[in-house]
Amino acid sequence: MNDFIRKLEKRRSIRKFKPDMPAKEDIDLIVEAGRYAPSGMNRQATATLVITNKEKRDEIAEENRKIGGWPEGFDPFYGAPVILIVLADKSCPTALYDGSLVMGNMMNAAFSLGLGSIWIHRAKEEFEQPAFMELLKSLGIDGEWEGVGHCAVGYPVGDLPAPAERKAGRVFRIE
Repeated sequence: MNDFIRKLEKRRSIRKFKPDMPAKEDIDLIVEAGRYAPSGMNRQATATLVITNKEKRDEIAEENRKIGGWPEGFDPFYGAPVILIVLADKSCPTALYDGSLVMGNMMNAAFSLGLGSIWIHRAKEEFEQPAFMELLKSLGIDGEWEGVGHCAVGYPVGDLPAPAERKAGRVFRIE
């Protein structure tokens, strides 16, 4: 088995991160991997927000917590210092699928660099709110965008979780 497939088999979602900020070069490589994700008709109808500012990260985490209905003090990003938010251009019919591919590429790239990641939902609900729409405008992002997901990234605490057994009966062949 080749090294790439082996890495795909070993990557896991991480739910406890060290507070240490990964190197900017590593964050840039992860984002670049997302930019090279396949997209319908090569439209590249996604955008990625890179959040490394702790205050802004904590504001987004708090809003995500409220949307998720968790108790005060819970961090839905599990302490990850970097949040990469993938957005999809609502005018593109494949944008949500394309955004999912961006998320997958970024999570696999993070693992290849020795970092952990996890996909956190509720970006859709966040970017339906006026404050998040204003955030996009303040960054010069025009158009209508839907939140696809948050890729929380950082150094994992502890060992990687063991893989769950793969369910049988999910592959069908027509030969």
